[in-house]
Amino acid sequence: MFEQFSSGYYLGEMYVEPYDGARAAIHCDDHERMNEQLYATGEGVERLDAPLVMKLETTHFPVLGDEEVPAGTLAVPRDLAPEPSLPDRRRVFLAKADRAHELLRIAGFES
Repeated sequence: MFEQFSSGYYLGEMYVEPYDGARAAIHCDDHERMNEQLYATGEGVERLDAPLVMKLETTHFPVLGDEEVPAGTLAVPRDLAPEPSLPDRRRVFLAKADRAHELLRIAGFES
């Protein structure tokens, strides 16, 4: 789903749709799989529920897992949704582990 893009990001394509949730979300299985494949260090127990950090256009945001979101879909709060062309397939950037931790720390996100 995501491929190497730069030193700080992976690039993928997802169906992006606005929704009424407070935080961006993807299906729980997608979230766990991405955490495992992209953030795992292989050193002990990994947190598979830690937020991912994605970038859509110019906005970064934490992404959590949600059973209600369809697989392969990024559901974004309406105030983050780039209107008016959603829902649509979009290029989405996924921050690599180091970059994600930095962005979450700067934003003061508590997990």
